[in-house]
Amino acid sequence: MAKTSPGPLLGTRALNRATLDRQFLLRRSPRSVKDAVAHLVGLQAQNVKPPYHALAARLDGFDPERLSQLMADREVVRIVTLRSTIHTHTADDARTLRPLVQPARDRELTAFRKGLTGVDLDRLAVLARDLVEAEPRTMAELRQALLVEWPDADPQSLAVAARCTLPLVQVPPRGLWGRSGQVALTTAEHWLGRPAAPAPAPDDTVLRYLAAFGPASVKDMQTWAGLTRLREVFERLRPRLLAFRDEHDVELFDLPDAPRPDPETPAPPRFLPEYDNLLLSHADRTRVIPPEHRGRLWQGNQPHRTLLVDGFLAGVWKPVDNTLVIEVFGPLSRDQRAAVLEEGERMLATLHPATSYDIRFGSVVAR
Repeated sequence: MAKTSPGPLLGTRALNRATLDRQFLLRRSPRSVKDAVAHLVGLQAQNVKPPYHALAARLDGFDPERLSQLMADREVVRIVTLRSTIHTHTADDARTLRPLVQPARDRELTAFRKGLTGVDLDRLAVLARDLVEAEPRTMAELRQALLVEWPDADPQSLAVAARCTLPLVQVPPRGLWGRSGQVALTTAEHWLGRPAAPAPAPDDTVLRYLAAFGPASVKDMQTWAGLTRLREVFERLRPRLLAFRDEHDVELFDLPDAPRPDPETPAPPRFLPEYDNLLLSHADRTRVIPPEHRGRLWQGNQPHRTLLVDGFLAGVWKPVDNTLVIEVFGPLSRDQRAAVLEEGERMLATLHPATSYDIRFGSVVAR
């Protein structure tokens, strides 16, 4: 007989509503932008606009200029952290999460070892630090400067090595709302005017992850962080946590006082950006992505912006000229359609108040 995981069962809808509540997606939060970024442990920022769309879906009265100002004031930064991807983090999290995920950066670097034959990585880190702290540099500028020292090395591998060994942040105007700028890098210590912080205990980060993404399994947390071997951390924390199981009998952990709403709690439509962490931070993503829609987040290697209806992935959206085009995976009820249109109008008024947009539904997307 198969062994049953301890703890009560949490069905898919129960997990969906619990996670949406912690993500500020059941109702918009009145929190400040900085507090929200901290609670969510960062926002995916592979592109410039996603953090702004993510907060527009989550915060009451969000103004994109508030996030831009925090970035200009060096209170939030864009830096490679979780899953080797760029995130927008508070300055405090940038200083601590980056060393926490260093093992993942070390693993990433091994893929480029052939192009780094004969390169002294310690010396490379010193030279790269001197370069970017003298003035912010692009990756191309870093490559060219480091090639002077190691002319036989692979140029791309040299730049990747600098990114993996140093906590490099992207400086404004990159990342500011309504402005543009190429990626220019300097160290977090130099930009923030503070020395590097020690990595936080993984225990603290597990608790923060559960507060924003739980209930969750060990594999879920490892997927979110891009780390491995976290089982022992969860076991150490077990006396402080509650244990549940999902419909596949996987053990889930949670904070005792975290919200777990009734599974039938209404979930309003939400327009989320490409790469939103809600859809990327669990090994089992069925709490948000129905199995029949698996694989619909991408078109080739390009991610879609996603639409939630009743808390689950139900379609994609895109701006086309001055039109918001919504493509759904199946028919919507009259009430759902009206709610989607209302949410679309709210998003546009929040992020583009001076621009007149039309909203239309495109063809139903077929598999």
